[in-house]
Amino acid sequence: MKKRKKGYPHNSDIMKVIMEISNKEIFIKPEDFYDKVKAKLEEKGFKTSFLTIKRVWRIYEEMVKKKIIYDFLEVMKNY
Repeated sequence: MKKRKKGYPHNSDIMKVIMEISNKEIFIKPEDFYDKVKAKLEEKGFKTSFLTIKRVWRIYEEMVKKKIIYDFLEVMKNY
């Protein structure tokens, strides 16, 4: 697979970071989640100026619904 230039993160990049956070950080508060995701993406060299809280939470919600990750933040009680 061809390596692409890092610019703005794709949804798949955000998913990878969410999975990393879910595996490493056991105790994380929902209010700190967006900042952790943003910081981790910046660490990897992505531009995050247009990354919104709503987008990060939408991706998190999709991942929980598809059972890719467990709802480790316990924000989706119905799932």
